Amino acid sequence: MILIVDDDKSVRLSLSLLLRSVGHRTAMAASPEEALESLRVSRPDLVVMDMNFSVSFTSGQEGLELLQRFKVLASEVPVILITAWGSIDLAVEGMRLGAFDFVTKPWQPHAMLQRVATALELNRVQRPAEGGLLRDGIIGNSRGLEEVLQTVGRVAPTDAPVLILGENGTGKELIAHAIHANSRRASAPFVTVNLGGISRSLFESEMFGHVKGAFTGAVTSRKGRFAMADGGTIFLDEIGELDPGSQVKLLRVLQEHTYEALGDSTTRRTDVRVVCATNADLSRMVAEGTFREDLFYRINLITLHIPSLRQRLDDIPLLADWFVKQYAERTGTRPRRLTDAARRWLQTCPFPGNIRELRNMVERAIIVSDTPEIGPETFAGLSAESAPTAVAADSVAGARLGDMERAAVAEAISAAGGNLSLAASSLGLSRQALYRRMEKYGLK
Repeated sequence: MILIVDDDKSVRLSLSLLLRSVGHRTAMAASPEEALESLRVSRPDLVVMDMNFSVSFTSGQEGLELLQRFKVLASEVPVILITAWGSIDLAVEGMRLGAFDFVTKPWQPHAMLQRVATALELNRVQRPAEGGLLRDGIIGNSRGLEEVLQTVGRVAPTDAPVLILGENGTGKELIAHAIHANSRRASAPFVTVNLGGISRSLFESEMFGHVKGAFTGAVTSRKGRFAMADGGTIFLDEIGELDPGSQVKLLRVLQEHTYEALGDSTTRRTDVRVVCATNADLSRMVAEGTFREDLFYRINLITLHIPSLRQRLDDIPLLADWFVKQYAERTGTRPRRLTDAARRWLQTCPFPGNIRELRNMVERAIIVSDTPEIGPETFAGLSAESAPTAVAADSVAGARLGDMERAAVAEAISAAGGNLSLAASSLGLSRQALYRRMEKYGLK
């Protein structure tokens, strides 16, 4: 049963009819007092409530107070807030106090039903679907990884937006793939967008598409990423790199599920599951004012923290063996074997580039080795790979992770003789990612 709380009778009736049209049972309350009484009589599965209940009070304070009382009396019941677009700050405050989601007026029927379905499903789903989780190339059985996959199994069947946090090279895109592969959208497109590689001037064209003649050089119409992902999942990687102006445009489409192609006034609807990822500290960016708080709450209904390879030491031998096997299959060469000593040696490395760096190291060892077995001496002999790692490990023992990363980057650049492509490769990073770290740590 869904409890609708609004002082406007027409809103209560129209929302009740909409929810009943798809099979939901509803109850209605016109005031906070009626809502609390209804809660005492029958526990709802979901509450959808307005923020104001009288003409004399329009600050939303009544709604916030009612939300807090709901959370005390029935903390397990999700609450969706209804607010005007101009009162997004109020909705954000509600999210801080425990609201599940918010919908802006005038709400779109499709968007409202989708938010309701997500809230109900996420509150109902307790375990992965029978048959096990499709891991989609995810290797490892460490406790930290298993905890992440358990959460993936619970949230994948829903349409809840997911924010994936973790260092570069930890496998955030693989986790996003797993969410998609275990969802009801698995047969629909999975579209990846690297927001760090899109300039501000191209954001609208890239994400929403453009029509012929929209700007100089637009000789044909182009489909945007949201249109490509329609019905499926859109993976927004490096969302922390998005500039403030583009953040507003992204928030609009995530909130309203509509957009306009560049150069076209026709409003188009999109039905996508949104998964975002970043290695940035978005909470700190929100506090500093460089990332919108309302967008932050919109994308991180569920947050997954991917452990670094340093936190998954038991998985390193499994991953290394997997990369050896993959390389042999991909190149058609004879399979090699890593010695136990080589596996233990790999477990001593800090791996600032995480899984991507490990893969690079293993493949280079295979290339330079001409023996059936690969021992630790082979890895140690790869100066471009082992020197940065060893120096970083020795010189920053006990230091903060940021200091370790800076030392590893500096040593990689030095060992590569200033060749940034080689340095990025040895760290398992892209050139763009290496540039960002150089700028972050003041390296030239």
